[in-house]
Amino acid sequence: MTPEDCRLLFEYNAWANRRILDSCDALSEDQFTENLRSSFPSVRETLAHIAAAQWIWTERWHGSSPTAPPDWYKAADRAALRAKLTELDRNLIEYTSHLSPADLERVTEYRNMSGQGSAQPLWQPLQHLANHGTYHRGQIVTMLRQLGAAAPHTDLIVFYREREKGAA
Repeated sequence: MTPEDCRLLFEYNAWANRRILDSCDALSEDQFTENLRSSFPSVRETLAHIAAAQWIWTERWHGSSPTAPPDWYKAADRAALRAKLTELDRNLIEYTSHLSPADLERVTEYRNMSGQGSAQPLWQPLQHLANHGTYHRGQIVTMLRQLGAAAPHTDLIVFYREREKGAA
């Protein structure tokens, strides 16, 4: 993985998050918070999880090991989640824009929320985080369909095609 690959992956991540958030705007508040019995109960909870994971990993890469989700995790409404996820996406693009090949190979050490230590080259948790978002956005696509709402295409190839046309 090159620094350019990494930055492009998080540009994709931000693009896909925007598409999901835009599709969620069609939901009523009841639909947004309805328990659909998925990995996370509702669209809101799944979006909050995506955002919290981005926050947690970013904190780890800056030397902190959070022991709990951020304060805003439980209380954030739709607008607050959009604002937070947009901010986190910008921060990840900025962070990855300054990485060198040596940075990607640097072993990062952290503790998970249970206190267990771990260490990997930076490129591994970066890839994990992008993949994590893709997985949970896929769950939101299913939830949107269950709720009768239109689901966006968030495939990486769609991002590449739109980027090539200048639309991403």
